[in-house]
Parts: sequence; structure tokens; C-alpha cells
Amino acid sequence: MSKITFNNKTSPFFDALRERIDTYFKDEKIKQTGNIKLYSKTIILVSAAVIIYSCLVFANMPVWLAITFCALMGLTFASIGFNVMHDGAHDSYSSNKRINKLMSYSLNLMGGSSFMWKVKHNIVHHTFTNIEGVDDDIDVKPFMRVNEQQERYWFHRFQHVYWFLLYGATYFMWIFWMDFHKYFTRKIGPTPIRKMSVSEHIGFWLTKLGYLGLFIGLPIFFKGWIATIIGYSVILFVTGLTIAVVFQLAHVVGDCTFPTPDPNSNKIEEEWALHQVHTTANFATRNRVVSWFMGGLNFQVEHHLFPRISHVHYPAISKLVRETCQEFNVKYIEYPTVLSAISAHVRHLKNLGRPELVVGR
Repeated sequence: MSKITFNNKTSPFFDALRERIDTYFKDEKIKQTGNIKLYSKTIILVSAAVIIYSCLVFANMPVWLAITFCALMGLTFASIGFNVMHDGAHDSYSSNKRINKLMSYSLNLMGGSSFMWKVKHNIVHHTFTNIEGVDDDIDVKPFMRVNEQQERYWFHRFQHVYWFLLYGATYFMWIFWMDFHKYFTRKIGPTPIRKMSVSEHIGFWLTKLGYLGLFIGLPIFFKGWIATIIGYSVILFVTGLTIAVVFQLAHVVGDCTFPTPDPNSNKIEEEWALHQVHTTANFATRNRVVSWFMGGLNFQVEHHLFPRISHVHYPAISKLVRETCQEFNVKYIEYPTVLSAISAHVRHLKNLGRPELVVGR
């Protein structure tokens, strides 16, 4: 399969938008990377994770409170991923590359692999968003059908019901299966992974083993098997559900497109920036609590257009993106609330799994 390309010979939309964004930062005399808002958020989230972990492992508390703390740990893990890891992995946390790399390693502390994430997310997903067979983020086969190009099975008629449980299992699969599958196959979907250095191999295995010791071994030693399994399962489920929902609302809704490259040229017949706008949706952008918790990932359109700009700037630059979309008659997809976005996502799943459309299954 030849590499998919975009029609970037001329890019009037992105050229105009980029000029406005550059002018904004120049006029405001601010950097495009993080600022005190992001740094203070990091301190709050990391401190919360340490405190919650310490209470769960070393303190005695009623079962109901322990389970509540496990759920809070799951939400905290997700928020650290949205805010700290995500900006770090995109080199938008700081103008210092070492700090960015350090922040991206927060994913390793939570069981993932920052190396695999950067390839899967930064390179594959951000370039080939919603392109079937390439974008690994929309590959939930055979469990779910998220676009019309994917094969339909009889059980997809229920996917608008069981999505909740499936999304809750994604973090477990990520840590204990998908990272290892990518590691040993050296591929993310059809995309080859570059050769890892010796230090990257060592880092992959050390962080995986360190995570197991910190979140399974130590809790078993202090709390026993049963309490650890129950508590850890709650953390995994809440983290997985939160992360999956946020990313699905950004791309797997009815208004987003799933473009197909030309079969002869393997080319998308529009400029890359327009492709990003057409395949991406915002939600709840006026909700400051949601924006704080999600690290601006509810401003997903802005993020896909300018991934190396820190999320703390998205509310400001979103006005410029909207204006430019309106000027070029480009649809800017946005849902007013989280619930409206979830509703759109569930409707999309239901439509793609309709039993009356099942043929030969």
C-alpha cells in the first residue's frame, strides 16, 4: 500500500489561518507553549495522584470510601494524561525539549508507553485522522463498527448499548495487550515503527515492570489480593472509560467524515487542514470545568490543526479558527455540551449497527 497523501499544492485555508494564529501570539507577546496555568494544573493533578495512592495503599478506610478513592484515581490518571502527558508528547508543554520528554513519561508511570503513543497518536492519528485502515484510533474491530467502510456483524446492532463496558476495558487492553502487540509486530496498523534504540527497549520493559510493582505488587503486599484486584479494576475501568469517551466524541460522531483516498492515486483530494476540520468535532467549549479537566481536548479542532500549541491557548485561538472556517465556508463541528456529544456518538453507533442493514450476517 502506497503512502496516503493530501492535496497540499495549495492550502489557502491553512495559510490564512496560520497567519492569523501567528499574528495573535506575536501581538500578545506570548509563547505558544504552556504557562503558569498548565504548570499549576500539573502540580495539582500529580499531588492528587500521590495523595490518593498513599491513602489507598497505606491507610485504612471503609470499603465504600476506598472504592470512591479508586474512582478518583482513575479520573486523576485520565486528567494527567489529557493535560500533562498529552502536551508533553506533542512538545507543547514547554519550549524546553527535556521538560516535554519528562512530562510525556508520565504515561509510563501510568502503565503506558510514551514511545508507542507518540508514533500511534502524533504521527499516525494526527496525520491520517479517520482514514479507515490507517488511523489506529478508529480500529475497534471486530467489537465495534464506527464507519461504513468497516464490516458489519450481527452483534453491532447492540453496540450503542455495550459501548460503555467496552470503553471501560480499553485501558486494561492498552497496558497489557496493545503496547506489547505493537512492540513485537513493530507496526501500528499498517504503519511500521522505526527501530528502537537500546535505551528505548530498556525503558519500555523497565517502566512496564515498575508499573506492575507500584500498582499491583505493593498494594497486594499491604492490602491483599482481593482488595487489590477490586480496587485496581475500578481504577482501570474509570480511566479507560474516561479516555475512550473523550477521544470518541472528538471523531466518532455523525457530523464527522471518514474520507476514502482515491483508489488509483491513494490521495485525499483536499488540503490536510481541511481534512482535519472535517474529521474532528469540539464539545462543551464554554464549560471551564470540562476544559480544565480534559486539557482542552474538547477543543479538538484547534488541537488537530495546531498540535504543538499548548491547550491553554485553545479558547483564545478557537475564535480565529471559527472566523476562518466561516470565511472559507468550512463546517466547524461543535456540540454545546458533553451530553449532547455523547448522544451524537451513541446515535452514530446505533445507525451503523442497524439490524435492517445487516447483509449475510
